Amino acid sequence: MESALKRTSHIWNFARIGGNDRVRIETGRDIAALDELDQKLWTALSCPVDGLEFDKKTLALLDGNADGKIRAPEIIAAVKWITSIIKTPDDLVKSESALPLSAIDTRTPLGTQILESAKEILKNLGKPNSEFISTDDTSDTVKIFANTKFNGDGVIPPEAADDADLKHILEQILKTVGSVEDRSGKPGVNKEAVEKFYATCADFCAWTEVSLQNSAKISPFGAETENAFAAMTAVKSKIEDFFLRCRFAEFDSRSTDVLNSQISDFMQLTGKDLTTCMNELSAFPLAHINTKKELPLTKELNPAWQQAVLNFKELVVNPIFGKNQDNLNETEWQKICAIFEPYAAWKTDKKGDAVEVLAYAEAKRIVSENRKAEIIAMIDHDLTFADEADSIISVDKLVRYYTNLYKLITNYVSFIDFYMPDKMAIFQIGTLYIDQRSCDFCLKVVDSAKHAAMAHLSGMYLLYCDCVSKVGGQKMSIVAGITNGDTDNLMVGRNGLFYDRNGNDWDATVVKVIENPISIRQAFFSPYKKFIRMIEEQIQKFAANREKSVEDSATANIEKSATKLTAAPVQTDPAAVPETDPKAVAPIQQFDIAKYMGIFAAIGLAIGAIGSMLAAIFTGFMSLAWWQMPLAVLSVVLLISGPSMILAWMKLRKRNLAPILDANGWAVNAKSLINMRFGATLTSVARLPKNSKRVMNDPFSKKRIPTWVYFAVLVILAGGAYALWHFGYWTVIKTWFV
Repeated sequence: MESALKRTSHIWNFARIGGNDRVRIETGRDIAALDELDQKLWTALSCPVDGLEFDKKTLALLDGNADGKIRAPEIIAAVKWITSIIKTPDDLVKSESALPLSAIDTRTPLGTQILESAKEILKNLGKPNSEFISTDDTSDTVKIFANTKFNGDGVIPPEAADDADLKHILEQILKTVGSVEDRSGKPGVNKEAVEKFYATCADFCAWTEVSLQNSAKISPFGAETENAFAAMTAVKSKIEDFFLRCRFAEFDSRSTDVLNSQISDFMQLTGKDLTTCMNELSAFPLAHINTKKELPLTKELNPAWQQAVLNFKELVVNPIFGKNQDNLNETEWQKICAIFEPYAAWKTDKKGDAVEVLAYAEAKRIVSENRKAEIIAMIDHDLTFADEADSIISVDKLVRYYTNLYKLITNYVSFIDFYMPDKMAIFQIGTLYIDQRSCDFCLKVVDSAKHAAMAHLSGMYLLYCDCVSKVGGQKMSIVAGITNGDTDNLMVGRNGLFYDRNGNDWDATVVKVIENPISIRQAFFSPYKKFIRMIEEQIQKFAANREKSVEDSATANIEKSATKLTAAPVQTDPAAVPETDPKAVAPIQQFDIAKYMGIFAAIGLAIGAIGSMLAAIFTGFMSLAWWQMPLAVLSVVLLISGPSMILAWMKLRKRNLAPILDANGWAVNAKSLINMRFGATLTSVARLPKNSKRVMNDPFSKKRIPTWVYFAVLVILAGGAYALWHFGYWTVIKTWFV
């Protein structure tokens, strides 16, 4: 019962914002009691680490399990931790850029330890008398630990050793098995690296000693054994191929020409520069195939392999058979292979490659002296400073929470910054300028297509843009919500300029549009714009069809005339040419009077119907009282624009931020409406500055008819219509159309 009363002891203040009751976190007590607030009243329960305009290191500290998400329990844990260290939680609301040392509560062991660590940091930075510590001070861990040999991370740089030989061994470990970065920023070694180094040295020494103990077999060529083995290996497959071909030639002499490659293979290279065809030449046999089964070593060799064979002769054949050996038979080749078998087996079993650069003598000395225990002892000694070093890291955590935690809470629990006209929420990454407007509601997205699948449920007009930074060529994708102006010039391919929160400009190109109403004003004019657009499209379509019809008809007539001309017989006798027949020159087109009379009748009926309709409308309008006429016009306008305005109003009042954030990986817990009044603050349209002057005589504007002319014509038409109606002539005119 006591715990239940405790959970309801804090009095919360709420405000109705964005269609939802949002908690107002205004005091340190509100922050400290955050774990008592029912999470059903939180605006968000989870948010991604990426895509936020917020201190990245603070987000990493909050993301305790490093899963890329910050959840409500992690926010609560951070609040509990910092409120247990500072004296007054109200200080968090200030969001100051530096932490006063006096704000740390020393009544707890953790607070005392962090205070001492903060003083140690300031001392290492050359500011021992400073009463404040900031994130700039705690960020430079390299500088903080620069003058310390031991910093509790279990990594020892060579500089930590006072003994010269021990320092040399540490340097050899870095050189061979790799390094681990110390907190001071220097390369060092840990226990794993030391164990690996000594084990590798022992393996390398044991492997090398095998060759020393069996040098006669394993190193038949002494110091040149490695070079001789490499020379033999380079030509081994080609030599074995040569002897195999020779055995086939011995089996059937008719195959010799085939085994020596076809003439057609050489023909393909005839017109080429052979210096560029070494790959093709190397596929040919090593030498001319013969039944003697002897490989020449000095001449009559494939040019692509000649140098490799000469190296083989000098390093392998000459030491075994003498310098006068100019040919090699298969038995001698098998002897050479047998000589190298022990060396090849020893090479295959090679161990300790990593420390081979030290040479056997150095590796043997390190193994025999065995100072591994001393290095391990140094690492263990370094780990005894772990608590102090962790306290220094905790100072950085404390300063970042002290500076940034309140801002994150207000943008997480209640979205207050989003609804403040002079602030931007942490998910708003900048401002897009496009089509004479600026859009402050811009979010970073990873996959535009995937995001749009969810974001369309927001009911907002959205532009997806690909952005490229002018500095460095960086790329990113954003989504911008358009909440003011019209949509006439917003389309895929339009270019704009995006400014991030740091003031850097990016080239932005629209790649996708999700259409929804923007305003009631836009919805009012939408039917008329659609009607005009439809008329324009129909006229363009009619003109295009008519143009195509004329072109097709002209083409058909030309083709028909050309066909007749080519088909007509050529007259060779001038006397045989008959007199000109007008009918033969151009056939007379018969005029179908019945067809055209039908067309004229149809046109007349259409004009009559339109005239009757206009007459009926005008008669009905003129029969109204003068005060009813404006109401009739207003009724017609509402009949046309009313449905569009009603639909727009219904959608605009339901515009919701939640689907857009959910598509970005948030877990939004409450609707966050963007009504018409608030939406107008997110997008600003172009307006002339206050007290600016404007010259109206545009030299390139269309010649305008004075307004008084329109007014005079309207008065004359109205007076004439009234006179016709008053004197009874309107009925006569009506009968003409009917």
